[in-house]
Amino acid sequence: MSTADAQARVQAMIDRRVASGDEVGVQVAVVEHGRVVVDAVSGSADPGRGRAVAPDTLFWAASTAKGVASAVVHVLVERGELAYDLRAVEVWPEFGARGKDRVTLRQVLLHTAGVPAPPYDTTVEQLCDWEHMCAVLAEAEPWWEPGTRFGYHAKTFGFLLGEIVRRATGRTLSWWLHEVVTVPLGIGDEVHFGVPEELVDRVARQQPPAGPPPPAPEPGSPADRAFPPGIRLDADYANRRDVLTSDIPSEGTMTARGAARLYAALLGHVAGVELVSPARRATMAAVQFEGQDEVMGFPSRWAFGFSPQRPGGVPSRPGSTFGMVGMNGSAAYADLDSGVAVAVMRSRFDTDPTLLGEVDRVAAAVGTPR
Repeated sequence: MSTADAQARVQAMIDRRVASGDEVGVQVAVVEHGRVVVDAVSGSADPGRGRAVAPDTLFWAASTAKGVASAVVHVLVERGELAYDLRAVEVWPEFGARGKDRVTLRQVLLHTAGVPAPPYDTTVEQLCDWEHMCAVLAEAEPWWEPGTRFGYHAKTFGFLLGEIVRRATGRTLSWWLHEVVTVPLGIGDEVHFGVPEELVDRVARQQPPAGPPPPAPEPGSPADRAFPPGIRLDADYANRRDVLTSDIPSEGTMTARGAARLYAALLGHVAGVELVSPARRATMAAVQFEGQDEVMGFPSRWAFGFSPQRPGGVPSRPGSTFGMVGMNGSAAYADLDSGVAVAVMRSRFDTDPTLLGEVDRVAAAVGTPR
């Protein structure tokens, strides 16, 4: 498929979905071996104000940002600032409470650290308070012996990673993202954990799902405990200014073109920017875990800080794909074998995977092994 055909097909696809009401505002970017083949936008960023989506419109992207956080950590290991087997307690002594003294950075990246939940009564205001969240996680009792089980750390992942980075390097995860990743890539204003105040007006407003919202977790279940009621995700939560401007690195805000360029750089396809070595990118994408997710309650596969499959269902070799999908239907990922980096941003807060599948099939058609 030619670049012109890919761009036209995706543009028609998202225009049709916006016209039908399935989507409100959308961005799609596909980069193949460093060449932009799709950069499409459609719909409204803020229906109440009549603001159209533009290529630089920022979208809250939920857990898609976990892939960005993991990428920053791998870059820091590449630079010699961190080591995967660094024990958290070496730089964050208070975290060793209640048997967590052997938790390593590697275990945090792999969601095996055993600290998948904040306190059940956590509020949004507390979630936006970095020092508070790190203090309560330092005091938390692990759900299992660290390193022995896997369970998705939905709300705690970013704080655990971020505080280890801050204590070990003296700089925040957001600082490192900006200084060594996004600015060198020319996307300093396009990928964030906490959005700078001067850019908040560029953020698209999330809209409720077109149908009924997904059911809440079973009361008392591990998923219920890991997603406390006061901080569960929906459109209202995602539109809060304090959420958008706070560092909550399990979540983030970005453009599709920025996220796709970041993943293209992780593939080694951005001239003049070498974020990680070929050996490290292979390590990042390698499947590290297959088995039961103790939090979500279903079988799972996990790479080194990333989901290891293409979100649209296109088959890929185990160890080729790495990225993340957000609860609101956003996604950003890359595939080593085909050389594509893909990002989809949406303002319809909906887990419907239809759009991701359609985009992924286009990306598969333009991907070319080299």
